[in-house]
Amino acid sequence: MDLNEDVKYVKGVGPNRVQLLNKIGIFTLKDLITYYPREYEDRSKIKNICECQNGEDTVIEAVAVSRLANTRIGKGKTIQKLQVRDETGLATITWFNQPFLNTKFYVGKKYRFYGRINEQFGRVEMVSPVFDDIRETNNTGKIIPIYPLTFKLTQNILRKIIENGLEIVKENGGLKETIPSYILNKYDLVEINKATNSIHFPQNNEDFKNARKRLVFEELLSTQLALLQLKNNNINDKKGIQFNKNVKMSDVINTLPFKLTKAQLKVLEEIDDNMESNKTMNRLLQGDVGSGKTVVAMIAAYKAVKSGYQVAILAPTAILATQHLTNFKNTLDKFGIRTELLISGITKKNKEQILQKLADGEIDIIIGTHALLEENVIFKNLGLVVTDEQHRFGVKQRMTIVEKGQNPDELVMSATPIPRSLALILYGDLDISIIDELPPNRKTVETYAVTGKMDERINNFIRAQVKEGRQAYIVCPLVEESEEVDADLKAVKTLYETCKNETFPEFRVEYIHGKMKPKEKDDIMFRFKNHEIDILISTTVIEVGVDVPNASVMVIEDSQRFGLAQLHQLRGRVGRGEYKSYCILKYKGKGQNTKERMKVMCETNDGFVISQKDLELRGSGDFFGTMQHGIPEFKIANLFTDIDVLKLVQGVAISVVDKDPKLEKEENKLLKELVKDKFTDRIEI
Repeated sequence: MDLNEDVKYVKGVGPNRVQLLNKIGIFTLKDLITYYPREYEDRSKIKNICECQNGEDTVIEAVAVSRLANTRIGKGKTIQKLQVRDETGLATITWFNQPFLNTKFYVGKKYRFYGRINEQFGRVEMVSPVFDDIRETNNTGKIIPIYPLTFKLTQNILRKIIENGLEIVKENGGLKETIPSYILNKYDLVEINKATNSIHFPQNNEDFKNARKRLVFEELLSTQLALLQLKNNNINDKKGIQFNKNVKMSDVINTLPFKLTKAQLKVLEEIDDNMESNKTMNRLLQGDVGSGKTVVAMIAAYKAVKSGYQVAILAPTAILATQHLTNFKNTLDKFGIRTELLISGITKKNKEQILQKLADGEIDIIIGTHALLEENVIFKNLGLVVTDEQHRFGVKQRMTIVEKGQNPDELVMSATPIPRSLALILYGDLDISIIDELPPNRKTVETYAVTGKMDERINNFIRAQVKEGRQAYIVCPLVEESEEVDADLKAVKTLYETCKNETFPEFRVEYIHGKMKPKEKDDIMFRFKNHEIDILISTTVIEVGVDVPNASVMVIEDSQRFGLAQLHQLRGRVGRGEYKSYCILKYKGKGQNTKERMKVMCETNDGFVISQKDLELRGSGDFFGTMQHGIPEFKIANLFTDIDVLKLVQGVAISVVDKDPKLEKEENKLLKELVKDKFTDRIEI
């Protein structure tokens, strides 16, 4: 069976389960066996009943001393109780609404139970445990993997399907090794089949550690090799454009109505040096929300245009592209620079005119969305490509527009800051500039984390702010109520109806979400910007959006469901004008992790500090969310806890590529295949 075979052919997967597996990103046999557990429960260590502690999850072995008692406790509700004993004492095993268990237990037989202990006044109770006949080890007696799930997919079902998938692989000769033996031996790594089996079903802790070490090493090694090859390709390219030394960035800087920060000036110096050299610029510009990246891009664009070249500005949304158009025109029109907008919403006739003018060189700067990537977009002389919010675009998309010119310089911008040490490793193919200072006029947004009991007080606060002439955002994690998640998670449409008709009937309330048509979203955002809307109920679609200086309140419902980096991005939507601004994080849950995350948001407005904490608390998979810079989301590596492995692997990758830049030697054939397999859709190597 081919690893790319549809998962529906695995035993235990029917039409309904295929859809559930697809929801969690499992489409093929390969996806299935690389869907790694998020944690493990050691159900191999058995405790005597007399040793059990209140609140702990544990395993007991005990004999049933009574038949299962089935009691009605209300309309359609039942409780099941079983009395069991071991050599040290008695315990009650309790389930709710599980009448089918009647046939599972026999007096005098021994069973193994795993669950949470409820111990009061010397009486031991275990609530809703999983169990096995003493001869079985389906649910107990071993280390059990725990997987991220979706609604209606249970741990037992998924475990069995993964077990069946691994069996298919074994029957077909096993997985092919992906790392050369000289690396396996030097770094004491287990072979691929042992690692894959042990990561799902480890026999012991040592087994798990060895499996994880091997898989993390492989994942990070393939990433580093791909990035080094990409960087080598860029360096070895033909000569880049040498922009005119006589075109001074200060021409624009001196006309600005505000002073640039030292950080912005330093970054512009780095960009200026790049642009005047004959090597192609490939630079990542990192900066916090509101740090002034756009003005840096404008000044670089000015230098390119005045040197005789065209500039392309690629933005992820029509709203952002339109905002850029306004800002660019305000700053650069006075220099005779012609700027146009190309987004999917414009008329066919208008689009044809723009494309013709672009090809004829009558447009200096074109700002657009994915529409710029289309084949019919032709430049006369493209010299600089700026990609905004670069994590919204894969490497291939960036390459598509770069290839429309003759080795143009490239500036990619990101408002999702990551720690510099990590950036240097992750963005191995790019030089890095960081704006680590906010303009003096940016106000700190006061942030408060609150639980549900504060609803009325928060609504009164919003009411007071709107009456003073301000505007407010209320952000929810869902568009519509769904059976798949907690029913009380706020959904945009439901909350909109409540706010419009009950909570704030005196104000103009509107809603926006990502499933709307682009034109509809743009229209709502422009109305909000023009203060035709007082309160906007939204999903995270506003995370990258139009500036509304008058908006002073950001309320985020169920904020425990968002990553810190995303909460920080959302908070950055307010505090953009002259008014004092506030962010209110409403959250549920008493877990230490949730409290820690809320505390970080309340204590700092520094995106770099927040990103470091986000990485620490959530791991890299969730941290990046989308495919950052075309890098596949890490399935097992955690870029916070595995930073030492990352540094080790970077050294290995550099050593390999120094001796064999294109991985052509016989000893590196496996590495070439590994990189090709993981990156072929994202990076042309």
